Amino acid sequence: KCFFFRAERPAERAERPSTSGAGRGARHKGVHKQSDQPSSKCRKYREEYLQYGFTCVVIDEIQHPQCVVCTEVLAHESLKPVKMLRHMKTKHPSLAAKPLDFFSRKEKELQGQNKILINQTTIPTKAQRASYEVAYLIAQAKKPHTIGETLIKPAAIAMSRAMHGHKLARELESVQLSDGTISRRITDMAQDIKSQLIDRVKKGTYALQLDESTDVSNCAQLLVFVRFSFDGKLNEDLLFCAPCVYRRGAPHKIHPLARPELKSVLEMAIKIVNHIKSRPLNTRLFATLCNELGSQHESLLFHTEVRWLSRGNVLSRLFELRDEVRLFLMEHGSQVAKHLTDPDWLTRLAYLSCIFDRLNGLNLSLQGENTNIMSMSDKIRAFKRKVDRWTARVEMGRFDMFNELDEFMEENDLNVHIVKTSITTHLQALLEYFDKYFPEETAPEQYDWIKSPFTVTTASHLSAGMEDALIELSCDRTLKTDFNSKTLAEFWISVEREYPQLSKAAMDVLTPFGSTYLCEKTFSALTYIKNKYRSRLNVEDDLRVAVSTIKPRMDLLCSAHPSH
Repeated sequence: KCFFFRAERPAERAERPSTSGAGRGARHKGVHKQSDQPSSKCRKYREEYLQYGFTCVVIDEIQHPQCVVCTEVLAHESLKPVKMLRHMKTKHPSLAAKPLDFFSRKEKELQGQNKILINQTTIPTKAQRASYEVAYLIAQAKKPHTIGETLIKPAAIAMSRAMHGHKLARELESVQLSDGTISRRITDMAQDIKSQLIDRVKKGTYALQLDESTDVSNCAQLLVFVRFSFDGKLNEDLLFCAPCVYRRGAPHKIHPLARPELKSVLEMAIKIVNHIKSRPLNTRLFATLCNELGSQHESLLFHTEVRWLSRGNVLSRLFELRDEVRLFLMEHGSQVAKHLTDPDWLTRLAYLSCIFDRLNGLNLSLQGENTNIMSMSDKIRAFKRKVDRWTARVEMGRFDMFNELDEFMEENDLNVHIVKTSITTHLQALLEYFDKYFPEETAPEQYDWIKSPFTVTTASHLSAGMEDALIELSCDRTLKTDFNSKTLAEFWISVEREYPQLSKAAMDVLTPFGSTYLCEKTFSALTYIKNKYRSRLNVEDDLRVAVSTIKPRMDLLCSAHPSH
């Protein structure tokens, strides 16, 4: 119980009634009258009462405390911390430890509910993004779509369970990686990449490169690559891949054999190699023989007409392992072993190995990304001059430019006249072949101003205005510094705003493709993606995502295709 004492005022003391009997009766009667009247002191709700678990409601203009847990409304006199705590201890003992504990617990409950709500709304979005990311990796790796559900998802769940527990592992269950889902994701990404590519190509000039090849389902696939300038650089990307009805003739390869004796040597060499490589038992036995003899290699290379570097590699390996092949064929009683004991035949094989190795070196130097016709023309011109020089040296009886041939003839003390006529005739035919398909340019120096704009300041074939602009450009020391730090295409793109005519003329020379390298390179990826196990696949979307340098816009794809 609480007691309240108050000092009397003088006026109150003067008006105090007497202690007579009548007075005492009157005094007692007056007390009862005062208790029936409403109290003049009304309690008011304070914000700190919220820490006890009570809010306020107004009834007949009087504030009453209301429990936020059970919503019970108490009397006005209960607007006291003591009575509020009594209610909490009586009705809600688990929440009445301390005033602040109640709110911390309620706050934690609310935060937990908010967290659950956030998780319920964000997990599908994250799972969709994860699905796109996995689909992109599958396409980049050129793997079947089923690998997502059969391998990647189970592996991710197993790793997450082992490292983070079951709770986080269960979240990965919501990531959709079925065959159909991966296919749709790859299609979405391919369309987004194609849309970005078309927007970039539309902004300027471009060049096309195309070639076709037959896939595993005997369907001719046409590949088209595009080269264009974007973001200050010369870019190359796959424009489209589509099946074509009509086949074109096969492109010319640089390996003419005009002399019948050289052609017969090549055919016999391929026959020997295929005799060993086409039989698994022979391949294993030959590897054992090479291992016992301590050879550097233990196998021959299989010849294929599709691979344009195949002949040179096959002949080089056969000539290197000629002794091992001869012993193997003699042990198995093969009639073709006699060729490997014939010095004349081996001499021609050595020459073919050397000349095809030189041709392969030329072919490789012409390949690569962002090549231009100027550098390729220079390399072909140089090779033609080397062939002309080789012919003159062979006529003089010198073979030192062909190392394997020269060493073999010295080791066996062979007369140069054995193959002198055959080699001279073949080199002359090779030079005529190059002149036919790669004729000499009338004025190759006309493009020198593009390659060296700061040293070649005169170009009579240009207009007067362009020549003046070239002189102005050559005197700009800042641009000269940029020229040394950028590629040729990047430099001429960078000066487009200041020297538009010069930039356009230079890019008209630098933009065209010089070879079908990108198509030939991509055919290998196409063959890997569309194999005998996926022979019915429409390969364009998978191929685009696998080889394109443009990244799909994941955020845009997730917003355009909401998860469900």
